[in-house]
Amino acid sequence: MCRNIRTLYNFEPSATEEEVRAAALQYVRKISGQPKPSKANEAAFARAVDEIAGASSRLLAALVTGAAARARGVEAAK
Repeated sequence: MCRNIRTLYNFEPSATEEEVRAAALQYVRKISGQPKPSKANEAAFARAVDEIAGASSRLLAALVTGAAARARGVEAAK
């Protein structure tokens, strides 16, 4: 139903809005147990994705580290 949610912090280039939203969607799918919501639950599902994506973006923007940013290509090869 859902692929693993990947770490989005401390990469160069930084995570895109699309990547943050995809992670939020995967999270909502996982905790709801629904790969696609029913018509009755569509609004709640979409609202949850929006709220989680927003919270995730704020978190990523607020985090601080002294470590060098990781290269996406190197991490993908692992």
